[in-house]
Amino acid sequence: MEIGQTFENLDANKQKRIVDAALKEFAENGFEKGSTNQIVKNAGIGKGMLFYYFNNKKEIYLYLIDYAMNIMTKEFFSLIDTTEPDFIERLKQIARVKTKYYNENPDVSNFIATVFLNDEMEIPENMEKRLADLQKSGNSMLYDNIDPTLFRDDIDVDKAFKLIRWSIEGYQNELMNHFKGQQIASIDLDPYWTEFYDYLDVLKTCFYKK
Repeated sequence: MEIGQTFENLDANKQKRIVDAALKEFAENGFEKGSTNQIVKNAGIGKGMLFYYFNNKKEIYLYLIDYAMNIMTKEFFSLIDTTEPDFIERLKQIARVKTKYYNENPDVSNFIATVFLNDEMEIPENMEKRLADLQKSGNSMLYDNIDPTLFRDDIDVDKAFKLIRWSIEGYQNELMNHFKGQQIASIDLDPYWTEFYDYLDVLKTCFYKK
């Protein structure tokens, strides 16, 4: 039986409460310090229910890795059009999808980041491979099918890629910090997107051919 298989038969609302509570707990504290007591408290369930569906904390953690990878593939990677040959236009598209994805799945994003950054427990080989494939997909999403002839002939295209990506990620991080603690749904993001596109136009002026 696969990890968490019977959990899928649980009432959808209870499933979501447990998953959300566990993602948040592990995202904030990692695997070793993550507390199942805190998970059941935040989910509003008894500990017996949690361990009816999962044998131990490790099984919960592994289930969440699988869950997070499925969410990322479905709601992030699958929405990126990798046929767009213009690097800046590709990043513009990714930024839109990434912002929507992060706003809808902040705990998934934070949790999967801790999995990539920390090596607290041994992960099954098939899951390690899926994580590695996910990282490869991220790189492919950025660079596959990009047309380098759009860039000026007198610059190093690889370095230009990095400078453009760092600029855009820096702007996104600045916005995330600015909006921290606020309800994103209540904020008019159009002025920020307009500003963002203005910055992209500046980058095109710097790096692209006339």
